[in-house]
Amino acid sequence: MDRRTGGAGHGENVGLLGRGPECAAFDRMIAAVRTGQSRVLVVHGEPGVGKSALLAYAERAATGVQGLRAVGVESEVELAFATLHQLCAPLLDRLGDLPAPQRDALETVFGTRAGPPPERFLVGLAVLSLLSAASEKSPLLCVVDDAQWMDRASAQVLGFVARRLLAESVALVFGTRQRPRDLLGLPELEVTGLSDADAYALLDSVTHALLDRHVRERFVSEAQGNPLALLELPRGLTVTQMAGGFGLLHDETLPGRIEQSFLARIEGLPEETRLLLLIAAAEPTGDPALVWGAAERLGIVPATALASGTDGLAEFDARVVFRHPLVRSAVYGAARPKDRRAVHLALAEVTDPQADPDRRAWHLASAVTMPDEIVATELERSAERARARGGLATAAAFLQRSVALTADAGRRAERALGGADAALWAGDLDAARELADIADRDAQAEFQRVRAHLVRSHVTFASGFNNEAPPMLLAAARRLEPFDPGLARETYLVAWGSASFGAANRDSLVAISRAMRDLPVPAGAPSTLDLVIRGYALLITDGRAAALPTLREALAALTDLPLRDVLKWGWAACGLTGLLWEDRIMPEVPARAVEEVRAAGALSELPIYLHAWGIPVVLTGDFATAEAIVAQADAATAATGVPMTQHTRLLLTAMRGRQSEAVPLIAATTEEASASGQLNGVASAQRAAALLYNGLADHERAFSAAQANFQSANVLSSQWALPELVEAAARVGDVAAALAALDELTDAAEPCDTDWAQGILTRCRALLSDDDTADALYREAIERLGRTLLRPELARAHLLYGEWLRRSGRRVEARTHLRTAYEAFTSIGMEAFAERARRELLATGETVRKRRNETAVSEELTAQERQIALLVRDGLSNPEVGARLFISPRTVEWHLRKIFVKLGISSRRQLPDALPRGESDAAPG
Repeated sequence: MDRRTGGAGHGENVGLLGRGPECAAFDRMIAAVRTGQSRVLVVHGEPGVGKSALLAYAERAATGVQGLRAVGVESEVELAFATLHQLCAPLLDRLGDLPAPQRDALETVFGTRAGPPPERFLVGLAVLSLLSAASEKSPLLCVVDDAQWMDRASAQVLGFVARRLLAESVALVFGTRQRPRDLLGLPELEVTGLSDADAYALLDSVTHALLDRHVRERFVSEAQGNPLALLELPRGLTVTQMAGGFGLLHDETLPGRIEQSFLARIEGLPEETRLLLLIAAAEPTGDPALVWGAAERLGIVPATALASGTDGLAEFDARVVFRHPLVRSAVYGAARPKDRRAVHLALAEVTDPQADPDRRAWHLASAVTMPDEIVATELERSAERARARGGLATAAAFLQRSVALTADAGRRAERALGGADAALWAGDLDAARELADIADRDAQAEFQRVRAHLVRSHVTFASGFNNEAPPMLLAAARRLEPFDPGLARETYLVAWGSASFGAANRDSLVAISRAMRDLPVPAGAPSTLDLVIRGYALLITDGRAAALPTLREALAALTDLPLRDVLKWGWAACGLTGLLWEDRIMPEVPARAVEEVRAAGALSELPIYLHAWGIPVVLTGDFATAEAIVAQADAATAATGVPMTQHTRLLLTAMRGRQSEAVPLIAATTEEASASGQLNGVASAQRAAALLYNGLADHERAFSAAQANFQSANVLSSQWALPELVEAAARVGDVAAALAALDELTDAAEPCDTDWAQGILTRCRALLSDDDTADALYREAIERLGRTLLRPELARAHLLYGEWLRRSGRRVEARTHLRTAYEAFTSIGMEAFAERARRELLATGETVRKRRNETAVSEELTAQERQIALLVRDGLSNPEVGARLFISPRTVEWHLRKIFVKLGISSRRQLPDALPRGESDAAPG
């Protein structure tokens, strides 16, 4: 393997002393990669413990293996995708082999293409595909040393890639002091100190004096088994000092002592040599042209500066390499501030402003101490470039430094607002709040103060304080109206969503709805946003009947949204179909949004729309497709690392009626969602519990769960709780509660003249009617629901009618409807309701044997395997399947081989016969 690194060879060799088990682990890793397996390892330990020596051993052992290497650099931690670019640079000639969206994403973040900033998860998928393709030629070893100094964007992407590697011949190894949060949960190897025997052997190899036994013990004890400490602590001590142990330090941490050893060596060098080392320490790329160019500007003569060498602290060759990262930090930390500023200025002057403007701007920023508008402007431009590449955290860092160098208060406030916004979307809520406070303090205009308040409101909402966020967002929207009516209206809708889907009570929702209703009517035809705001406001303030015409207009407009607005308001469209009881288009709207979001690479939004699609698919009784959607949502959530309630899985598990699975899931969701303030998740769990317990005929528990669900501020969830509440209350004999719930359901459903709304309403009325009218109502409910896509609701109507007929003594008629219900529930996979129908049939005197769900998924296939099989069956290629599931094409092929064995087939052409499509078996996205 070609290893383009530097450093002191002796240090690497002694770093392996006593490392037999660790070296063996690397040998096994390389062997596995050569046989077509993937391996990921995070090697961590304190500075000097031998991590880099182990990584170098792995690179030397990887003969016949392609090698990629990157090193995190402390001064580059704010430059987005810097480490990733280092790693991928040798493979960039392969970009043309990637799917277009992935190729465009990488070219954009690496600055070779202009375009909208791609999501980091699309970048991750592109890197995964790039490494997978490269490994087809020969196995690949990717090493990232000093990973604690990776920029955040690179860490997120490489963490994504590490979690997706499976069947590729790729090893990805990180060396790090502390495990970055984006690498947590990956396989790890902690490198600890040497054993005493190895420590004594190493100490003896570097000391030439005969040491007293007690002094040797003290050296070993002080070094704590750290190889670099054993090499460095004795350095520079006289024979007398070593023999007596007088040179040992006591009051610093071990890394500090090692650094002090380096400092002593640095101080012994000529001033010109020290200044040259400082240039190298401040220039993170190790480019000798930049180092020598800056040296020339400072009047340093290379031959003079290196005449006596650098005492092994650094090598100046094809690249400038320090012996150890602690040397770099020691050199930089020991320098006088004026020298550091002079070095950064010299480096800025020799850095190409066209090829590397951002690093140049960062050097300029480090060269000044007083406000400097020219440098602040350069930093602002760098922030714009970072934002365009998707480096929001980097943009925030540039703007934060720009703020510190801005003298004019108004400009400082404006830049702080830009930085706060970038930090908010990057997920750095503390930085966003701090910059918003600066903007508020320095604001020269009310509009700036209002925008600062808006950022604080979003931070509060993102932090999970769901009862505090809606009133803050409402106040922000009101204050925005005189300055930016469009932004004000957007903020009103966000406030409404935060109150409806997150707040614990309806007070904020009512206040926001009233404010939205009272907004002035804009001139001309209303926009889509105007219709949504008006419709949602009237729904809460004036009721369903008053809101219905506007809501229908809004839904029509939302279904034709352009992509940029799908990402903004798609959630509103998905909610409207349920509020309007439109069962036929309810799955279509989120299915389109899923495709739009996926095509745009907005993967952090994807789980939201997958759940919005999965829920109506569950309601149609298509559990196979719903399971595939759940698997996609799980894959997207795992890929993004953004926690989200498993709304579809909750509903699906409850509908199946598997108590042993559903009860723990409901309990865990309730606990986690309550702790994180995601009260929409609590509402989903309550709804699932009500449905589960009604299926199990445990109506007391169903009643309790449905009541709690109805009292939530979630408008749609509380609407769907009403049929469960009516049935549960009627069965436990609480007629007053049942009638009250029926009144609420009448208000919600009666104005909507759809078969779904009228069928559910009629079925619930039948539950509370006397014998004279119940029969006709049940028949009407069956007729209405029979015209919908909602097979589970139709089956429940047959079940309730059959139960009522049996209790009325009409056993023969009851059997017909109970048998219909039982067969439908069994076919769908609703086990609890099927058992309830079976018991009712037994009570009529009919003998019924339990039947297996005939359309159940083959038990041999895992959820992911079935998902892959269905996508391939429907004609998708391996790269297309991989793009949807966040895995590489080679991993897809690996799964397919297992699928073929389980299904007893030999090719993808046989999948349509092995997994025939049923009437409701839609292709899962």
